[in-house]
Amino acid sequence: MADYEREQQNNELLNSLSSKVSALKHVTIDIYDNARDQDSLDHSNQVFSSLSTNLKGSANRLTRMARQGDTVAVLKVAGIVIGAGVLIWLILGWIF
Repeated sequence: MADYEREQQNNELLNSLSSKVSALKHVTIDIYDNARDQDSLDHSNQVFSSLSTNLKGSANRLTRMARQGDTVAVLKVAGIVIGAGVLIWLILGWIF
């Protein structure tokens, strides 16, 4: 009888250990997924930061052109921006 009870205790401990290993595996997978998502967020932040820097530089160059009296160049840029905005608006209106 003692051998049978020890076998049952061993089986119970083995089942408990198996569930703990499974829980640890799920935690590890969750940590990996979270780290991967964080890397994606960091990359997105870098892209938006770069876009912001580029837009500020373009705005500064446009301001310099306007101060120098190059109104034709400013009007050309404004026309391109307005045309691109209307084009995007039409495309998005067509898609949605």
